[in-house]
Amino acid sequence: MAATIDTSNDAALATKRKHLGIPEAAFVEDVDSFMKQPGNETADAVLRRLDEQYQKYKYMELNLSQKKMRLKNQIPQITQTLEILRHMQKKKGTTERMETHFLLADNVYCKASVPPTDKVCLWLGANVMLEYDIDEAQALLEKNLSTASRNLETLVDDLDFLRDQFTTIEVNMARVYNWDVKRRSRENLLKSADKS
Repeated sequence: MAATIDTSNDAALATKRKHLGIPEAAFVEDVDSFMKQPGNETADAVLRRLDEQYQKYKYMELNLSQKKMRLKNQIPQITQTLEILRHMQKKKGTTERMETHFLLADNVYCKASVPPTDKVCLWLGANVMLEYDIDEAQALLEKNLSTASRNLETLVDDLDFLRDQFTTIEVNMARVYNWDVKRRSRENLLKSADKS
């Protein structure tokens, strides 16, 4: 007997995935009913609130863009280190020394002769370096590369979602502003009609 699994809700959850806790901006369909809601006494107050939300989105975008740049820089470094480890793994069984250039500082290299080894040291960050077997180091770096690539995809998706929220807020601001302009012009027409 085959078991059936209900996946209809899984698809809905995938499309409604939380984007790093970024709140979704609600589109204002009917400005008249929106402006009658509690807390929306004046158009200026609503526009201030919408602008505040817009600024929060801008701040989130700045942070996500910085994370994206860090990951874009980190991925090539991990890839390069993996290539070096693979090369060292090939040389591990031989007695032949490996000739290379060692980075001393930015754009300053020193010629080095590395004997075959089965140990490497990796910088983990925060001035911490650990010694690993080449196989362990390779497994760790492959895992880090996979995680960094996945995180980069998520960040790109979140930035796209954030841009959609910018558009929604901008449209809402324009609609509330236009509603207020129409309301004021109607009031001015009524006042001028009452005077005559």
